[in-house]
Amino acid sequence: MNKAVLLDELMQLNADDRLDVAEKLWDSIHPPGSLRPGEPFILTDEQKAELDRRLEEHKRHPERAQPWEVVRARLWARFG
Repeated sequence: MNKAVLLDELMQLNADDRLDVAEKLWDSIHPPGSLRPGEPFILTDEQKAELDRRLEEHKRHPERAQPWEVVRARLWARFG
């Protein structure tokens, strides 16, 4: 199956089902418990660059930040 077709079909699922699929895909790449306690989580160069980009964006526009409680409430309201 073509990835674009598959993605289109997945996007037709409701949010709970999409989240379930995403978690299963993630677990297939990075199984739960695959890191031993205290083992460092290694970021790729791309991940490091994205974190740096987000930090710089926050430094430029700190007023856009929202407290965790607000974000959590919005996520619970959306995905319950």
